[in-house]
Amino acid sequence: MAKHGKKYNEAAQKVDHDKAYGPAEALQLVKDTSYAKFNATVEVHFRLGVDPRQADQQVRGVVVLPAGLGKLVRVLVFAQGDAARVAQESGADFVISDDEGLKKIQDGWTDWDVSIAMADMMGKAGRLGKVLGPRGLMPSPKAGNITQTADDLPRMITEAKAGRVEFRVDKTAGVHVPIGKASFTHQQLMQNFGALMDALKKAKPSAAKGIYIKKISLAATMGPGVRVDPNAAQSMEGGA
Repeated sequence: MAKHGKKYNEAAQKVDHDKAYGPAEALQLVKDTSYAKFNATVEVHFRLGVDPRQADQQVRGVVVLPAGLGKLVRVLVFAQGDAARVAQESGADFVISDDEGLKKIQDGWTDWDVSIAMADMMGKAGRLGKVLGPRGLMPSPKAGNITQTADDLPRMITEAKAGRVEFRVDKTAGVHVPIGKASFTHQQLMQNFGALMDALKKAKPSAAKGIYIKKISLAATMGPGVRVDPNAAQSMEGGA
């Protein structure tokens, strides 16, 4: 077992590791046990009752966190012509419209957080799959970050900067999602956790049988994990 430092051990003593807490108490504990010198990120870890090897049991979705993520989100838009102008005016940090920009990415530049694409640019952007795919930066219809019309760009860019988070199940049936910072108020974290629970329930594949959400834990960066009662979490009012 990995050895933990004194601060971690002191924080961990405040948590009953055999208990599954209600969401409100769990989030307060996460705030109270966050001892990092920086503003730690609060993450939710789920263990789902799905088989990720089956194509019809994939879990993937998007949530717009009402209280945001508490960090600067850099948005890149693949667009040309009038759509490129709209993207720029709507606050996109980067707009890629020509082969020069595409080559820069092909050569390994990925210094942004969220990608959005006009559908007519996907023929070119699609060739960047090997660079963008592993980093979760590839636009896709499932993630809802491709649009046919430039009129959608202002909303999509605003949502991305405000706290739009994609989530997907991994090979171990786990889902890991940030819901804000330790400096957030308890209410802000509750709002974001509620919105995430709603989105995860909506993303349940029809082929999934038995218990869908088996385990939930919350933790701040470097802080101890706090178990959450899945039933209590699923009965939360959305975004509350």
